[in-house]
Amino acid sequence: MRTDSTGANTPGDHRDFLIELGTEELPPLALPELERALAEGIRDGLLKAGLPHGALESFATPRRLAVRVRDLAARQPDSELKRRGPPVSAAFDADGRPTRAALAFAESCGVPPESLGRVHEAKGEFLFFTGHRRGLDTVSLLPDIVRGAVEALPIPKRMRWGAGEAEFVRPVHWLVMLFGSDIVPARLLDTDAGRATRGHRFHGPPSLPLESPATYATALRERGHVLADFAERRERIREGVLAAARTHGGHAVVDEALLDEVTALVEWPVAVAGRFEERFLTLPREVLMATLQAHQRYFPVQDTSGALAPWFVTVSNIESRDPAQVRAGNERVVRPRLSDAAFFREQDRRAPLAARFAGLQAVTYQARLGSVGERVARIRTLASRIAVDIGGELALAERAAQLCKCDLLTAMVGEFPELQGVMGRYYALADGEPPEVAEAIREHYLPRGAGDALPETHTGLALALADKLDALAGIFVLGEKPSGTKDPFGLRRAAIGLLRILVEKRLALDLRALIEAAVAAQPLPAPAGVVQELYAYAMERLRAYDLERTDTGAITTEMFDAVLALAPRSPLDFEVRLRALGGFLAQPEALSLTAANKRTANILKKTTSPPGARVDLALLREPAERELHAAMGQVREPVARAIATADYAGALATLARLRPQVDAFFDAVMVMAEDAPLRANRLALLVELRELFGGIADLSRLPG
Repeated sequence: MRTDSTGANTPGDHRDFLIELGTEELPPLALPELERALAEGIRDGLLKAGLPHGALESFATPRRLAVRVRDLAARQPDSELKRRGPPVSAAFDADGRPTRAALAFAESCGVPPESLGRVHEAKGEFLFFTGHRRGLDTVSLLPDIVRGAVEALPIPKRMRWGAGEAEFVRPVHWLVMLFGSDIVPARLLDTDAGRATRGHRFHGPPSLPLESPATYATALRERGHVLADFAERRERIREGVLAAARTHGGHAVVDEALLDEVTALVEWPVAVAGRFEERFLTLPREVLMATLQAHQRYFPVQDTSGALAPWFVTVSNIESRDPAQVRAGNERVVRPRLSDAAFFREQDRRAPLAARFAGLQAVTYQARLGSVGERVARIRTLASRIAVDIGGELALAERAAQLCKCDLLTAMVGEFPELQGVMGRYYALADGEPPEVAEAIREHYLPRGAGDALPETHTGLALALADKLDALAGIFVLGEKPSGTKDPFGLRRAAIGLLRILVEKRLALDLRALIEAAVAAQPLPAPAGVVQELYAYAMERLRAYDLERTDTGAITTEMFDAVLALAPRSPLDFEVRLRALGGFLAQPEALSLTAANKRTANILKKTTSPPGARVDLALLREPAERELHAAMGQVREPVARAIATADYAGALATLARLRPQVDAFFDAVMVMAEDAPLRANRLALLVELRELFGGIADLSRLPG
């Protein structure tokens, strides 16, 4: 059978396949990943089964996950089987009768022993079977393919329901499995497969039979009041939200993450604009945004100047006959939220931010690492040191460090934890603190995630570095560094944030020295080697950062390892070396010189003969070795000057001039000469060559 444009059965051997799993409301934040994983699981299962097919389409709503496979073959292709059996010497006894090994092999192939062939190979003569296997019907394979895909879904915690033993992220209420117009006989998660889906919980029919897979999305849209396609529903929401805001002369602030979440909450989206009292506009913008977006899942509205307007847009999951009631209900819900926020601000302003500092001593940071107040003392010491090193003001750094965690004790941050630092900035400004101190309180949490902004002020930079260093040092001293995918203390984020600040803000700080200071300040004795362990952890995060960057040219693992071999103490210096190495490798001389460095390293590593203490000019017999020694002498001083000023690109460009002499040396000179003094002198020359190139990176680690 073959499918036509409607997916119904027509003569041929291909049909469309549909799997839909109907559930109670799925976790909205997990829905896109569940949709992707189910489609990938079905695709992988079909591939392993050898079933040819066309395009896959996936669907996801709060109450369903579905995949449609176009033009799926009705059965597996036939295949030729070729199997090698036991050696002939072990397959027959002295009288020529088949042994147990031969009989077992023949039985597994489904033929008598005398039907088996033989094949001659280098290792001897073996029994051999050649046969034909008819492909299995697709319908018989689909239940296990779907079951495997469902069981592999990324669900951290599964639940049971009713009296059955099935487990899934949410209770399952219906299952559709259609191959063409036929139901695939299957039972999955205690549910029998059928052809009936379900429409919208309030607008659609409780049972919606499907004629074929191709009618799935259309039937749900036209008869079920469900937009099954996640991307289509997402765009419908975006357009509706923007249009609703325009009707009130504003522009909706459409956060992409919120758009995804709302899309995962509704099946038939209807945008509705609502209003709140203008008096709430005196609240900080971030408070309004947190209330509307994070707590209510509303889209805020801005006026033409970019300021927030007293409007919001919500997305309803029903098409109400009385939209005014939907609007009024949402306005009733948001009003007490905003009133609470105004009350929290009023309560917080009854005392200055600094008055909360003493209370931090009573707040536990970590049982063995002391209170938040003790942590602030450590941050203050480290931030003060860093501020001086980067040209900041010591007094500002000390004051900002003292205040940086005080807003944790405010009512506003208690209600909106995501506003820590943000509210500290507002309250510090209201208290008359220096603007840079206030800004640093906000900035010391930056970057909060991948791609987030970095601190701009010197005080903010110093405080952010100190905060992240203390967090990393404390947890490493405890011996609870991240393992696998588990990172409960967010150390990967802290390490990458630390490195981004040092590299992107071009701060030439000694990371190892800072780690040593942070570790020494912890209230626990540091285990042996913890400084090196933390430095290595940071370098691995730097590796991931560099390999993922697209703005600085291609960086390879070998390039990173070549620089890492020198263990630069400053990440900024590391990056400068890495970029210089990338530029060097683009030059025509690079391949020859990296190969020579690798050859040099191999010779020095494998030889048991000690090199001379220094090169003896009298023992330079061959013209090629004399010329190499002279050329090295000419570049040694300019290379040293370039390295001293971190002009690694200039140093490598100078070293590139040695290519003719290096090539000639390895072509004409036998390093491992039989004459011992001559051999030691040539090895000493190679040691000097390695040291000359090794001031920037270990080129022997590069392919060549």
